[in-house]
Amino acid sequence: MEEVKHYSMIIEWDDDEKIFVVTVPDLPGCRTHDRTREEAIQQGQEAIEGWIMTARADGATIPPPRNYGTLP
Repeated sequence: MEEVKHYSMIIEWDDDEKIFVVTVPDLPGCRTHDRTREEAIQQGQEAIEGWIMTARADGATIPPPRNYGTLP
């Protein structure tokens, strides 16, 4: 699913749980986590794909990915 690559993910370390938490700000409720950064990113991509597939199946609107700009 090509569009998965276009959504931004926020990746944060949770020191209490010792996990990386992934939030996709453009897709309400789209969050996941894992023990390593690489696994969390993979989980994030799978969460985006699942979110989009569910929205399509439900006939819901899929928000477009936003451009958060580039870093200096």
